[in-house]
Amino acid sequence: PMDPMLKSMIENMPEKTGKSLEAWKELLGTKSFSKHSEAVNFLKKEHGVTHGFANTIVALFRDSGESPEDLVTAQYKGKESLIPIYEKLLAVVGEFGPDVQIIPKKTTVSLVRKKQFALIKPAAKTRIDLGLKLREKSSAGRLEDSGPFGTMCTHRVRLSEVSEVDPELIAWLADAYKEAG
Repeated sequence: PMDPMLKSMIENMPEKTGKSLEAWKELLGTKSFSKHSEAVNFLKKEHGVTHGFANTIVALFRDSGESPEDLVTAQYKGKESLIPIYEKLLAVVGEFGPDVQIIPKKTTVSLVRKKQFALIKPAAKTRIDLGLKLREKSSAGRLEDSGPFGTMCTHRVRLSEVSEVDPELIAWLADAYKEAG
């Protein structure tokens, strides 16, 4: 059973915030915030929602919607052998600094600093496509042009094994990260 105070908050939401809970959830579904607090601040700053309501809306949205973890799980369904590569990439970019944001979307995971600098996409059962934004590099060898990523990235590297996340690849990721600062 729902907590009576929460129930009353949800019932008063349209009057107090200008939108129903469903409408707020829909709005939040169009955004991608990596942290609870970012979503709360967005509702407060952009939509003038009070802290209490903003906090409740975000909490209920997170419960109902697919969490970032669910999105990632769905991307790797049937491609579980690629998860170690994905985890290795996250471990690498985690070393770059506290300003790296990891933002799961439906089919990719964006790596963002001030701007997006890389995209991780499980492209096939045996392959991850890593998209990179590297303005200064020309495509050569395994650093291909962006292919299916189009303008979201400048380059693509195909990864089938953890060992391919090597010093060369890490250097490209680090350059992309620096450029996005």
